[in-house]
Amino acid sequence: MVHALARALKELGVPHPLHIHGSNLGVPGNIGSTLDTIAALEGLPAHLTHIQFHAYGTEGPKKFSSAALQIAEAVNANPQISIDVGQIMFGQTVTASGDTMRQHAQSDLANPRKWVGADIELMAGCGVVPFRYREQSYVNALQWVIGLEIFLLVKNPWQVVLTTDHPNGGPFTSYPHLIRLLMDRSFREEQLAKLHPDVVAGCALKSISRELTMEEVAIMTRSGPAKLLGLTDRGHLAEGAAADIAIYREHADREAMFRTPEWVFKDGTLVARSGTLLATPVGGTHFVEPGYDSAIEKTLRKHWKDHAAINFDNVAITHDELCSCCNGGRLLPAECFTGGGEA
Repeated sequence: MVHALARALKELGVPHPLHIHGSNLGVPGNIGSTLDTIAALEGLPAHLTHIQFHAYGTEGPKKFSSAALQIAEAVNANPQISIDVGQIMFGQTVTASGDTMRQHAQSDLANPRKWVGADIELMAGCGVVPFRYREQSYVNALQWVIGLEIFLLVKNPWQVVLTTDHPNGGPFTSYPHLIRLLMDRSFREEQLAKLHPDVVAGCALKSISRELTMEEVAIMTRSGPAKLLGLTDRGHLAEGAAADIAIYREHADREAMFRTPEWVFKDGTLVARSGTLLATPVGGTHFVEPGYDSAIEKTLRKHWKDHAAINFDNVAITHDELCSCCNGGRLLPAECFTGGGEA
């Protein structure tokens, strides 16, 4: 299934490759299914999301260990693979997921002790569980270590996107702190010393000396994601680019530097200055619309009638619905069949 989907997207020329939410999320030992997924692609491009939650081994007395090295080796050996990390950040957040039953299963861990779940005609759902990641929790501390190890062990920054799986691993407002951890080894070691002692004693992170450069951070947060999504007018400052620009004042404390940019431009419009919001322009909706053989609809209608709870005619999204959903923003179709493969 993974191979067929990845091949279909490649041959259609869809700019972003197959986006894989791996199996066994959060389960000790899930490194096996993660590596099996990469192997099943047989060299086809794909993006594996929040990989930190899929990089767990079963070594040690607690049967829960870091498999960051194995993930990094697999990514380094497969240049057609990209990942985002899903770094966890200590403190309060909420976990949000379309997997209602997974959220129900972890509702006992809610902090504070309340949560909400919903089901939509057995076809979809959602669950929101408040959660606090703690430095002295062995599991949480190891998750924090695993994410940083992955960031620092994958060699090519174009294959790694900086994320916290917002909000599940931490809010995106914690990105400046995460960037400092990756750029400043001494600061990273200070934070590591605060963790559960069993994690500190056995982790590989303390021996990793790499510090990301400003260029590598720019790739992981701007250029790389734009390239992965096929947004040729984003992630660079060349003539004709969209002019999405953040300008920072140099500061030795990278967290302070990235927390408050001096200027932020969106499509050339100044939207923030020194932390003050000046404008809220409406963005656009990017979509792909490859052609297909309409004869398949007869088969799909029968399958839908037998197995689904929603009328088939209510599934397709029309341009009118796209327009109403994008709040007056532009519709930005992406071209297909442009060098994607045999079609």
